[in-house]
Amino acid sequence: MATVLHSAPRIASNEGVLNALSGALGQVVEGAKEEHGEIVLTVARHSIADTLRTLRDAHDYQQLMEIAGVDYPDRAERFEVVYMLLSLTKNHRIMVKCNAAESTPVPTVTTLWPNAGWLEREVFDMYGVLFAGNTDLRRILTDYGFEGHPQRKDFPLTGYTELRYSEDEKRVVYEPVALPQDLRQFDFMSPWEGADYVLPGDEKAAEAPATPPVAKAARKASNGSPAQSASNAAAGDAPEPTEDRPARKPRKGKSADTKAATETETGTRKRAARKPKGDGA
Repeated sequence: MATVLHSAPRIASNEGVLNALSGALGQVVEGAKEEHGEIVLTVARHSIADTLRTLRDAHDYQQLMEIAGVDYPDRAERFEVVYMLLSLTKNHRIMVKCNAAESTPVPTVTTLWPNAGWLEREVFDMYGVLFAGNTDLRRILTDYGFEGHPQRKDFPLTGYTELRYSEDEKRVVYEPVALPQDLRQFDFMSPWEGADYVLPGDEKAAEAPATPPVAKAARKASNGSPAQSASNAAAGDAPEPTEDRPARKPRKGKSADTKAATETETGTRKRAARKPKGDGA
């Protein structure tokens, strides 16, 4: 079999990459780590465009694969904008992060990669992060009249408005969300272990008698004689009848006469079928 030579290794190593990139970027690096087999760099927000340009031109990370957002509501700068870069010559990937708040725009990188325009619009639509310099920053996934940003942690699961097609108005209408039932929460617990809380309907178990009816019946049967206990066990502890029905009156005639009557009626029908019908009859 012929040997296939690749221009880049199948799996690139992270050895020395973290120190090399951190030293090249200098003071703009706020944090650097290797996590889950990936190099993660956190840089200052105002220098994100210059940082990505340096990584593209000087370190051969030619492609911008994705821009994602993360929401941490408890932080002063609640958002993280994550840039994922790919080096085709090294077959290596890195992640670059910067922090942002609702009122602190992030410099756009559309001047470095044209596809960043659509990716920044997605982060803006889902999280509300502003990108300074993006000339077409508008919603891309939600509707034009959508309120809020769905990927924020404090955004309600049901949203604020819903749309439907109205047969009366023959158009799509917007209405406030109206739930036909309460929002249900599922904990996905094992049915064999049981829940830590009282399920609907189980509160009646506290009002039930301490001794179940089956145990009472068994104890009552055991107090009787052995013969009576055996008969009760064989009968399955059947209850006594609550009323007496009168005996059914005997039917008139005998079952032996049924055959003769049936044969007589059958013969009459056959003779009538064979008798030709007269013209005037």
